[in-house]
Amino acid sequence: MEQLAIQQTLGRYAFALDHGDLVTLASVLTEDATWTVNIAGEVEQGPFVGHAAILGLVRDATEARTDQRRHNLINLVFHHADTDTAVVWAYLMLTSNAGGSVNVIATGFYTFALRHADGEWRIAKLFVGMDNAV
Repeated sequence: MEQLAIQQTLGRYAFALDHGDLVTLASVLTEDATWTVNIAGEVEQGPFVGHAAILGLVRDATEARTDQRRHNLINLVFHHADTDTAVVWAYLMLTSNAGGSVNVIATGFYTFALRHADGEWRIAKLFVGMDNAV
C-alpha cells in the first residue's frame, strides 16, 4: 500500500486550494473527478463533475477571497485500500489569516476516493461535509 504517495496527493490538493494553483489541482484529479459539498447537513452543492467544473469552482472561489486560507487535513484514516483504489477520511480545519490574526473559520470532514492511474494516485471522488457555512 502506498500510503505516503496517497498522503502526498492529498497534501498537494490542499496546497493547490490554498494557492489557487489550478495546474497542480488538475494534476491530482482524475479527468472524471466529482466534487460534492454538504454544508451542515442542510445545503448540498454539486456534484461538480470533471476538471472544467471543479477548476471553475475553485477559480471563482479563489478570486472572491480577500484572505489567505489554509486547508488543514488532519486525522487521516485509510478506510479502504488495495493496489488500484483507496478511500481516505480526513478532518478539515479551515483557517483564515484576515486582518493579521488567524481564525478557524470552518471545520468538517472529507471522504476522498482515489484511483491509481498512470503511475500516480489521483482523486476520483471527493465529498466535503462542512460543519458550518464559510
